[in-house]
This record gives sequence, C-alpha cells and structure tokens, in this order.
Amino acid sequence: METTRHFTATTYVVHDGDCLLHQHDRLGMWLPPGGHLDRDELPREAALRELREETGLDATLLEPETDVSAKFGRELSPAERTMLYDIDTADGEVAHQHVDFVYYAEASNRTLSPDDGEAKAGEWRWFSPDELRDRGGLTEEVTTLGIEAIERVESARPGD
Repeated sequence: METTRHFTATTYVVHDGDCLLHQHDRLGMWLPPGGHLDRDELPREAALRELREETGLDATLLEPETDVSAKFGRELSPAERTMLYDIDTADGEVAHQHVDFVYYAEASNRTLSPDDGEAKAGEWRWFSPDELRDRGGLTEEVTTLGIEAIERVESARPGD
C-alpha cells in the first residue's frame, strides 16, 4: 500500500519570552498552533492562517520572504525545520505521513480570540523556558523547539 503525504505548517509563536501551546484533545499532548495546507497555499501562508484561526493572533515569522524567482517555479521561503511524521491508525499501521514546515514567530500581544470550532482561549497557555523544561507533559521535541523559538525571537530583536 502506498503511503500518502499531507503537508502541514506549525508555528511556535513567542511573546515576551514565552511560547504559546495548547493541550490537543485528540492527541493528548501540548502542541503549538498548526494544521494542513490548503490547496495552492504556500507553507508560510498556511502557518500564519492556522495561527490566526486557532489563536486570533497576528504574528511576524522570523524568516523573511524571498524575492527570488526561479526559471521553472517559485522558491519557497525557508522554514526553521521540516519534519516528517508517521500518522498511525489505531492498530499501529501508518495511515499517512505529515510533512510539517515548522516556523518561529513573534506576536505583538497575548490576546487570544480563536475562531469558532477551534480550541478555546482558556485551553492555551504561555510557557517560559523554565516551564518548558520542567513540564512533564511536554514531548522533548516541543520543549526543544519551544525554547529554540524563544531564543531565536529574542536574538532577532533589533539592537540585540
């Protein structure tokens, strides 16, 4: 059986030295905002769209958009990371894979107003680096990328 791949985008968003995560009901883990790319949508567009839908936040992605036009297509702006995840069925078989474009971003505020049908504002939490390190319910990946996002946002500020 051929494995299908779905393209997703995730944003680790930072404000005042903290990273925003929510407790994902179905997966039972803390995760940053993210989701599937729509048809004809570029990864960074999906990252910002998913962030707005899930949290109501507008944010600035760290990596600048490129103006490079290639002869045979468009260059994609770089993500911080690109990850491949196997999505398993209940019996442990690989149902499909997610190719996830991971971005870091800075939000101008912490006012959450998720779209209807998304996780409620009270289900989101801002984590400091120490809380990311000490929180038992976080995966190593979320802890590592959350801390890295905080450090990158802090170091990207003008004058730092």
